[in-house]
Amino acid sequence: MEEILKIEKMLKKMLYIIQIGFIMLLSCSSGTDDTTTEEPKDIIPKNLVLQVTISGTTINNPNGDGSGVITCNATATNAVTYGFKVGSEAEVKNTTGTFNYTCTNEGLNDYIITVFAYSSTGHTISDFKKVAVFVTEKGPQLVWSDEFDTIGAPDPTKWNYDLGNGCPDLCGWGNGEKQFYTNRPDNVKVENGVLKITAKKENYQGSEYTSARLLTKGKFDFTYGRVDVKAKLPSGSGTWPAIWMLGANIDSVGWPACGEIDIMEHWGHNPAIISSATHTPSCSGGCANTKVGETTISDYATAFHVYSLEWTANELNFIVDGNLKYSYKPTVKNNSTWPYNAPQFLILNIAMGGSWFSIDPNFTESVMEIDYIKVYQ
Repeated sequence: MEEILKIEKMLKKMLYIIQIGFIMLLSCSSGTDDTTTEEPKDIIPKNLVLQVTISGTTINNPNGDGSGVITCNATATNAVTYGFKVGSEAEVKNTTGTFNYTCTNEGLNDYIITVFAYSSTGHTISDFKKVAVFVTEKGPQLVWSDEFDTIGAPDPTKWNYDLGNGCPDLCGWGNGEKQFYTNRPDNVKVENGVLKITAKKENYQGSEYTSARLLTKGKFDFTYGRVDVKAKLPSGSGTWPAIWMLGANIDSVGWPACGEIDIMEHWGHNPAIISSATHTPSCSGGCANTKVGETTISDYATAFHVYSLEWTANELNFIVDGNLKYSYKPTVKNNSTWPYNAPQFLILNIAMGGSWFSIDPNFTESVMEIDYIKVYQ
């Protein structure tokens, strides 16, 4: 009997162990493997809306105020990033959906604005709008200037000097002039917001007069544009102030093949008459088919006037205080009549005397004042 009881106990124990193992097996087979992750589902953006606002749009200005500024706003469901393209330009991305752009083509022009909406899974949708934007014509832009605001010597980054009397190569600078050019403060300085070039009667380096000639050669030259020079001229018989230009290729081709443009010339022995002229291989100054522009300015030495040149591929226009005084526009343009298709540099000076006029023996000194010189293109 005892043996039977022992066997019964053992069988119950084994049955219990089997039940426990079966339960554990079921538990393991129905569980989730923590190391396994589901593949993310594709997230597709939708409901993309693009709005483009042109700055300054009104009933009278449906294409904007001329600034060319536009603002693009995009929204889309499921979008985390937006990309914007104007025409064929590079795409610009951000997360805000707002994009500002300035159109630069002058006048009225069409622009294609394309927007892309990106989801977190990299899927994208796009849309575009065509807008007509007006940009105001800006006109010529200031490319070089000197307003002479720093006291002392002229700005050495802008100006060089011709020095001496031109000898031995070109004594009297080719015109029989009597001055010796220097860079001394006695002859050239910036003071009270103006450049002052002073011609003086004094014995210096064998000459009876001194003065200064400034030029932008090697510092600045240009082809085509507008030059404005606000100046007050010297007085006295024998003075010869000039605001003028020479071709930057003068050292290789010589004068007059380089071309000369005299924006303003004045001779003290002919007071109140302001002249402008051109010098080319075909004609130097006033010739049979080329006149010299002359105008009368009675207060040339007591008031500032603006002497201007408008230089295009077709003509030279000489202007005083905004009024056209003379134009040079030859019918036939070639190297002889029109050397004005290459860079030129600027010159400011006062000469004293010349081969065809004398100097007042009572002359002592006189000043040309330049308030500013500006070049626009």
